[in-house]
Amino acid sequence: MKKRSERYEQPVPPQGNTDADGGDPAPSSLDETWASLPPGIGPTPAEQPDPYPYTYPQQQDPRRQDARDQDPRHQDPHPQDPRGQVPRGQVPYERDPYERDSYERYQRPERDRRPEQDQQRPERDRLPEGYQRPEPYRLPEYPERQGPYQERYGEGYPEQAPYPGRSPERAPYPEPPGVPGVPGRRTGPESGSGVPGGVEWPEAPQAGTAAPETGPAPGPVPGPAGDRDGGAGPDRTASTVPTLGAPRHSGPKPPLYAPHPGRLPSVRDDLDAAVLPDIVVDGATYPGLTVRAASVRGDSHRYESGPRQDSLCVARLGGPGEENGLLLLAVADGVGSAARSHVGSQDVCRRIALFLDPYADEVIAALRAGDRPALGALVNSAVGSAAEGLTQRVTQRGGRPAEHATTLRGLLVPLDPELRERAWFTVGDGGAALLRDGVWDTDVFGEEQAGSGVIDTGTAALPGSRLARSGIHGPAAPGDVFVLSTDGLSTPLAGDAGMRDFLAAAWGQGEVPGPVDFLWQFQYRVKSYDDDRTAVCLWEDPAGRRDTV
Repeated sequence: MKKRSERYEQPVPPQGNTDADGGDPAPSSLDETWASLPPGIGPTPAEQPDPYPYTYPQQQDPRRQDARDQDPRHQDPHPQDPRGQVPRGQVPYERDPYERDSYERYQRPERDRRPEQDQQRPERDRLPEGYQRPEPYRLPEYPERQGPYQERYGEGYPEQAPYPGRSPERAPYPEPPGVPGVPGRRTGPESGSGVPGGVEWPEAPQAGTAAPETGPAPGPVPGPAGDRDGGAGPDRTASTVPTLGAPRHSGPKPPLYAPHPGRLPSVRDDLDAAVLPDIVVDGATYPGLTVRAASVRGDSHRYESGPRQDSLCVARLGGPGEENGLLLLAVADGVGSAARSHVGSQDVCRRIALFLDPYADEVIAALRAGDRPALGALVNSAVGSAAEGLTQRVTQRGGRPAEHATTLRGLLVPLDPELRERAWFTVGDGGAALLRDGVWDTDVFGEEQAGSGVIDTGTAALPGSRLARSGIHGPAAPGDVFVLSTDGLSTPLAGDAGMRDFLAAAWGQGEVPGPVDFLWQFQYRVKSYDDDRTAVCLWEDPAGRRDTV
């Protein structure tokens, strides 16, 4: 048995001129070596032989090469004629039609795939046999039509403009006969003037006659309601529109902030804050009852581009009919240190109205019977439900309930003319005032801190606090004005005599102001009070009538 090393040894042609066996002399050069091989192996004399039979990438282990030669899977699919003229180790290259270089992108031959797609669609979506796709729509060609001047003035108009091209420049109309601005008109142009017919021109008055008057002679217009000078000032003609101007203020000088909306919150910072209006005005009217409500962003929030954190609610609860109806008047003051209190104040007002609506009959029955415990239980259930709903909503969205802290004050007013009692409830600070016979009572609910001007940072607020103080106020007297407000109004109302006098004169005269006048009066300004201001005012009919609507 041959050794492993001898079994795979390749026969090497003898080198040099030594004749070891005494035969023919050995070839002396590489050319003679290739020439001594049988025909068909090696290069022809006309070609230069490859100095090395294998290129570098083709060098393999001889043992593996023998195994590959015996395996039919590795046989050359294109065997070459051994007598060919191809040098040893080289095979003529023929490019495969599906072969491509790395930088070439394969291009799939184009073919119509719509029949295959139709077969893949459901039966109801397949196109019927013989269906032909419609041709693209083309706009019809309309005939030319007359230009705008011809359509309006007829063919006889001298200046005709092509349509739809631009109109040519035309000369201005001639001066109309008569003096402009004098009342009295006639129709028809002068003959040969070229002006289209039907145009009205002022008619010139005859010599020695005065122009006819069409209305009352212009005179001074009284100033806005509440003017201390009684309308005196610069002359106002009939064409001047009266304005209310800036809100009144307490003291000789107004506050430094401008009394109009300022900078707005950015949508990118807080969408809920950006879409909140700066000013809200609301109201309602029922037999014997009139409601006016307003909420204004504070001067500090306007200057700092902050949102209005206060909210208000004027809603009707209960079934149809006055005997089953109930008005919910509420104000909510978002805690200033809470980042999302403007969202919490609105959410609480909506949830309170949603909870109390099915229990309107129970609230009315408790007011008729004077049942304070039953009324307190209903109010606490409503406040607890609103706090729990707000907490769950904020928690599900990954927020913190403490960031939505807000106070709440509400008044429940029956629409029944015979029922004069009103139910009230409160969570946190704020104010409730009563104007009766020109005298203010700023502590209707018996709160000691009302009107003190001291800011309590530890005040109760939803959703942390879920219990409310409640009670029954009444009976209401004709002409009463009940004011439910946040501390932006209750604090200066209790601390500034000028504000009390102004609002008593504006609201206590028996006549309810309109929404615009109420807003102007409600914005009475006091220095150092720049917080949001919200109030809901309820007017009782001074004559006790219930047929005002």
